[in-house]
Amino acid sequence: MKLNLLIFIYIFIFFSKFTFAAENTVDPNQIHKNLRCLVCQGQSISDSNSDFAQTIKLVVKDLIDEGKTEEEIYSFMSDKYGDWIVFKPQFNIQNSLLWILPYIVLIFGGFFIFSFLKKRQ
Repeated sequence: MKLNLLIFIYIFIFFSKFTFAAENTVDPNQIHKNLRCLVCQGQSISDSNSDFAQTIKLVVKDLIDEGKTEEEIYSFMSDKYGDWIVFKPQFNIQNSLLWILPYIVLIFGGFFIFSFLKKRQ
């Protein structure tokens, strides 16, 4: 009975450490895919071989080594190079129209189509 309990505790501790370690890791490849190369203007730094992309990869590695989270790295890069460097920029007051405009167009377009079809009948 004691042996089963000790085995259970050992397995529980082993897997709990494993899951906590997996949650705290930051995947540099995912960050590289979400950052745009400013030299190549359409490629991620993961796909680019430019000197700028190589430098940004080193900066990302240093930030990960410092213990920064993925959001903190994106925020750092946005502050330094502008929102253009991040493929999916954060919602803020400067770009709110870009985030909201497609929904407004969709609503007005649907209303227009609905009213046009109603008039035809």
